[in-house]
Amino acid sequence: MVTMSDDDEGGYDVDDWGRLKAFASGVATLEDVQAKAAIFALADTSNARVLQMPLPQPLIWWSDDGEQAAIAVQAEVHDTEDGETMEVLGLVFPDGGGGVALLDDVDLVDDTDPTWRQLVKDAIGDETGEP
Repeated sequence: MVTMSDDDEGGYDVDDWGRLKAFASGVATLEDVQAKAAIFALADTSNARVLQMPLPQPLIWWSDDGEQAAIAVQAEVHDTEDGETMEVLGLVFPDGGGGVALLDDVDLVDDTDPTWRQLVKDAIGDETGEP
């Protein structure tokens, strides 16, 4: 998932998240995902386009599991066959995992946001690796 180098697992902390690379090559394809350049590629939608926003972007995702810190590295807009428009983000979590969220389900923050900083620290534990 959008890693920085061969020996980097893709995770980050509150101070080094900016090294994550955004997917900036247009709308992602399955090949982009397989090459680990993009987080997602959507099929069965129409009028796919890039969502213009600064990337990478710290955020708090309001998921079913509660709030989670993440960095958006991909942003696209897709229209469904039902005529709905989805603003979709590709996320990287502090442990290096990836996910997908709708823009409506996140709060965009900056890296000084105390809640985001605490969520990152909680996700990765302290320097000894203990949560």
